[in-house]
Amino acid sequence: MAASRLTDTDVAARLGVDPKTVRRWIAGTRPYPRHRWALAGLVGVPEHQLWPDTKATTELPAQAPPGVRTVYPHRWQIPRETWRAFFESAKYEIDILVYSGFFLADDTGMLKILERKARAGVAVRILLGDPDCPNVKQRGIEEGIGDAMVAKIRNVLVLYRPLADVEGVQIRLHQTVLYNSIYRADEHLLVNHHVYGVPAANAPVTRIDNTINPELTKTYLSSFEFIWKTNSARRFQ
Repeated sequence: MAASRLTDTDVAARLGVDPKTVRRWIAGTRPYPRHRWALAGLVGVPEHQLWPDTKATTELPAQAPPGVRTVYPHRWQIPRETWRAFFESAKYEIDILVYSGFFLADDTGMLKILERKARAGVAVRILLGDPDCPNVKQRGIEEGIGDAMVAKIRNVLVLYRPLADVEGVQIRLHQTVLYNSIYRADEHLLVNHHVYGVPAANAPVTRIDNTINPELTKTYLSSFEFIWKTNSARRFQ
């Protein structure tokens, strides 16, 4: 917590608990699993390093590149509190690159975080798949959900519409073949790797720290910028 410059009050606010609870954790009381996962994600340290007698979410090989903080075998394993804490930590930039990212847009608390961050001066950029794009339709076929992918995006556009009017929030639609979904909060990335025939929620997610390994994150950040600036990306009206 000290390394992340977080107080017990900061952690309590982001995890939705009482500061006294956080102080009990510091004193040695073991948090519930969902709070352990969220706290580990908040400070960017694997759960098993904070609580050595717990089983690691993933065992990174010794040759794992510096900057790779955590690897989740499936996106669905990441607790909602971890996602919220991840975006809450942003002070300058939030970037989201997805086809639908329905699990975020369907979270009212997440929408409030994005709005609050934008009003506080954080630049929020969201890239969603163009529902009329052939690549989006093909992705739905590959995941075995057919037109549901297009339907999810149209639903997300409705959910995000109030955000589109908030100063500091920019939303664009892209038509690219999406190889990874990218979530950025300042110097931290969560990269959801896409696997052919596998829904994104079942695919792995890697957490990367740009301050430790800028070269590793450069590829993903460059990809986001390329899509953001490409002629195929149009503004969401």
